[in-house]
Amino acid sequence: MATFLYKLGRSAFRRRRLVALLWVALLAIAGIGAATAPAPTSGSFSIPGTEAQRAFDLLEERFPGAGADGATARVVFKAPEGQKMTDPAHKAVVEETVSTLKSGSDQIVSVTDPYTAQAVSRDGSTAYVSVAYKVNGMELTDETREALTQAGQNAQGKGLTVEVGGDALQTMPETGAGEIVGVIIAGIVLVITFGSLVAAGLPLLTAIIGVGIGVSSITALANVLDLGSTTSTLAMMIGLAVGIDYALFIVSRYRAELADGREKEDAAGRAVGTAGSAVVFAGLTVVIALVGLAVVNIPMLTKMGFAAAGTVVIAVLIALTLIPALLGFAGSKVVGRKQRKGTAATGDKPNGGTRWARFVIRRPLMVLLVGVIGLGAIAVPAASLEMGLPDDGVKPTSTTERRAYDALSDGFGPGFNGPLLVVVDGDKATADRTVSTIKGLEGWAAVTPATPNKAGDAAMITVVPKDRPSSVATEDLVHDIRKSTGDDVLVTGATAMNIDFSQKMNDALVPYLALVVGLAFLLLTVVFRSILVPLKAALGFLLSVVAALGAVVAVFQWGWLGSLFGVEQTGPIMSMMPIFMVGVVFGLAMDYEVFLVTRMREAYVHGERPGEAIVTGFRHSARVVVAAAVIMIAVFSGFIGMDDQMIKMIGFGLAVAVLFDAFVVRMAIVPAVLALLGHKAWWLPKWLDRVLPNVDVEGESLAAPTGEDTPAKPDLVKV
Repeated sequence: MATFLYKLGRSAFRRRRLVALLWVALLAIAGIGAATAPAPTSGSFSIPGTEAQRAFDLLEERFPGAGADGATARVVFKAPEGQKMTDPAHKAVVEETVSTLKSGSDQIVSVTDPYTAQAVSRDGSTAYVSVAYKVNGMELTDETREALTQAGQNAQGKGLTVEVGGDALQTMPETGAGEIVGVIIAGIVLVITFGSLVAAGLPLLTAIIGVGIGVSSITALANVLDLGSTTSTLAMMIGLAVGIDYALFIVSRYRAELADGREKEDAAGRAVGTAGSAVVFAGLTVVIALVGLAVVNIPMLTKMGFAAAGTVVIAVLIALTLIPALLGFAGSKVVGRKQRKGTAATGDKPNGGTRWARFVIRRPLMVLLVGVIGLGAIAVPAASLEMGLPDDGVKPTSTTERRAYDALSDGFGPGFNGPLLVVVDGDKATADRTVSTIKGLEGWAAVTPATPNKAGDAAMITVVPKDRPSSVATEDLVHDIRKSTGDDVLVTGATAMNIDFSQKMNDALVPYLALVVGLAFLLLTVVFRSILVPLKAALGFLLSVVAALGAVVAVFQWGWLGSLFGVEQTGPIMSMMPIFMVGVVFGLAMDYEVFLVTRMREAYVHGERPGEAIVTGFRHSARVVVAAAVIMIAVFSGFIGMDDQMIKMIGFGLAVAVLFDAFVVRMAIVPAVLALLGHKAWWLPKWLDRVLPNVDVEGESLAAPTGEDTPAKPDLVKV
């Protein structure tokens, strides 16, 4: 592989104008496709195999046109102190709002009048209008959401406090500002790392081009493939992360080859042949992690994973072709001013990475114990992990959704924010028996009479829990109803769907981990030709992810340091969080592992002793790995300041996971374990050595004379 990539790098360097033109043309074609494609919808959402989904399917069959799985909204009215919502003036405002809502959008199925639907609180202070839509919240148009918001605002100025809540208002938060801040921080870190504006600009430029092609392609195909708006967000986050990392690795290696005295074209070829090999296998681990989301069997997640994996493939191809082409244009400007003047130290001078590696080698057991015990202590809260989907109750009090949630809780009880919909597949007698059975259970606040369909072969029952939607008591009520009734009774609604979604994610976690870690273990065994090194990589990753989950539980579920991170109300951890963290962090962790340990392996196969190889790997790679990790931490931390609880949680979890994995696992535990193992770290059974393909990631074949213009040196790495 190293020889092939070496030739590819030299070819791209020579034909830089053609290569650059091809990538610019691809960007233009993707951009035109995105600009001319129909406006994408937010994609449909379904959870195959769950009771809540079966209930929705049954409702669509027996209650056609009812919008069973459609979005809902509630416009909550609160009268001034000492007044009631039944006062004629207030009643007129509510009825006017009902009329406005009915004519506000063709996506609306029904709008209830609170005075005929018993939606006025007992003390008369609060009333609410329920709005049902034909499609789910992610498929509502901006015009529909605007009509809902405007109706509430119009009523607000007429003596009443009016708030709007429900999943109809759910939209993907704007993340542009966080991404811009992340790119700026990345630029600063790259300038400090390279000491050259040109060298710092190359990773940013190529990452932006790669993300542009990937996201534009997703936008162009969104309607054809039914891709949601969240798909491009994930692809952008991952594409930006790996795009900067991969370019950073190759540019860094190119500068190291120039420092060894090689000609520019040969240096570009060797950078792609060695660091490029690491990029290929690091990219494969990310692709495995993202494509593996198909294990969960949720179509939306599967599409997100495949789309993001496509963006990673683009990032790898750009790193292997466009980077060497741009290095050809950059010339000597890619090297810092001091190095161009010949005053810079060579790669042999001890640096921070060298000194740290020598410290770890002298005290490997102490470093290993401190790292493992420290992460283990942080991981303890993960044992108390409770998964669910956060509701409007965890949003900031500055939002209308949170104020509507609180007003409903105060006027009617917290369960009114998450009613359950019970679907009976049977006649009226069966439905009546179901109502009686539910009333014999604990945890409900209200149970409505059964509402049959026209054919009389199905009925709907609404059950209002006593506790809030995301509480354990509400989850217990859902399970109790399902246990106490027959197979012809199904529980659904947003609350039940969230419970089933969380359970499905929980059930998929172990198979997903086994698939991703197992395939990556095989891949890393091929790369490093070792059993213990991939095993150590996988175990270290699991330790960092569990520690990060522990930190997430401590902050967002227990409330520790919650005020520091803007957590206004604790609750269950988003059910997607564990699998999402595994997928994203695993990819980034393997990037650092492959790049750092490949350089050690390279030194080892060229004759250095295990300890020397560790020092060599850190001397050449530690600075780059630290820079890449700092960039990712900065990018993810930018999302912590957002108001949306889910985005805040994702940003915090990913930032902490990268911090633990890069600085504790890769920079401390990995060299400590390798130092303790010595030569055994690189042991591989002879039979397995014969079976595994030799991909030559270390570039051993490049150490021999190549027959090119510049003779190769006998060793790629000096002691």
